[in-house]
Amino acid sequence: MGAAMRPPRKPTGGKPTGSKRPPASRPFTERPARGAQRDAEGRPSTRGESRPPARGPQRDAAPARGEERRERPARSERPTRDERPRRSDRPARATGGPGQPARPQAGPSAPRGKRPPPPVRETEIAPQRIAKALARAGVGSRRDIERMIAEGRVAIDGEPLTSPALNIASLKGVTVDGQPVAGIAPAKLYRFHKPAGFLTTARDPAGRPTIMDILPADLPRVVPVGRLDMNTEGLLLLTTDGELKRALELPSSQVPRVYRVRAFGEVSQKALESLADGATIDGVHYGPVLADIERRMGHNLWLIVTIREGKNREVRRVLEHVGLQVNRLIRIAYGPVGLDDLPPRMADEVPDSDLQALKAMLKAGLKPAAREQR
Repeated sequence: MGAAMRPPRKPTGGKPTGSKRPPASRPFTERPARGAQRDAEGRPSTRGESRPPARGPQRDAAPARGEERRERPARSERPTRDERPRRSDRPARATGGPGQPARPQAGPSAPRGKRPPPPVRETEIAPQRIAKALARAGVGSRRDIERMIAEGRVAIDGEPLTSPALNIASLKGVTVDGQPVAGIAPAKLYRFHKPAGFLTTARDPAGRPTIMDILPADLPRVVPVGRLDMNTEGLLLLTTDGELKRALELPSSQVPRVYRVRAFGEVSQKALESLADGATIDGVHYGPVLADIERRMGHNLWLIVTIREGKNREVRRVLEHVGLQVNRLIRIAYGPVGLDDLPPRMADEVPDSDLQALKAMLKAGLKPAAREQR
């Protein structure tokens, strides 16, 4: 006998190979609800039934907020514009919400406090050069005023000046660009937190950033008291009075300046105490310097240094003289005025009590500090 016949393989997927078609799908009919009545053929009966009520309580039409909705009158029954009551004659409208009591109406507004009168400006002054007097009046710097005089912009009683070599004892009749000069206002003193990286000058020919680029815009025209190096930070005094500026800058004023210093190197306390007698470095004599170690951090020291002369780079040169290299310098006080917690790039006005104390120091002509005055 020959080999047994194998049955044909059944298709594993795809469409059916036979001639039979799939049965047609039945039409969709909604299932009856549980407990619904059925007719003789078994189909659900819907005769005599009503739609089941919606879930939740039945709500009526929403009335107006806080009260029932009122029917709007016809347009012909509305009052005309002339018949409506004026706003001042209408009753006060309740300001509370529905179910809340009306807020009490505000009474008559309290009278505003009067602004303090502007400071009295002095027109009668001690005899001095006109450029100096106008600078104290806030017109500009002395160089700016000398330039204005050369341009014919400054006049006295209508006559333009041709030379700044003129002493005056009064600002009456002095005009700049045709506008009278108001006079010299009382001196104002401000403190400013200078960050590192800015020069203490009005302008720099090399284009480097200056403090004038970061001073707050609400300050009046001010001039810095002394200078802080570009990399020195901390308290910088600003004033509107050139005379006060000059008096504070003089080494003979003996106003103490206090610094926090971070320096690299090793030094003994005895070497620091020797600075209290002053030091002569490269032919320049520096007055007494009080220096105390605050704390040590590895090869760096934090010191508190007090000077009274304020010569150029005095702190750095004096500490280099005893073997220390300054890598951070922060001024924290100038006389009675302290830096405190003033943020960098911010400025505020010094209280009048501190200003008077500073002027008292200038009048007293403080002597070099002794060790017990620390």
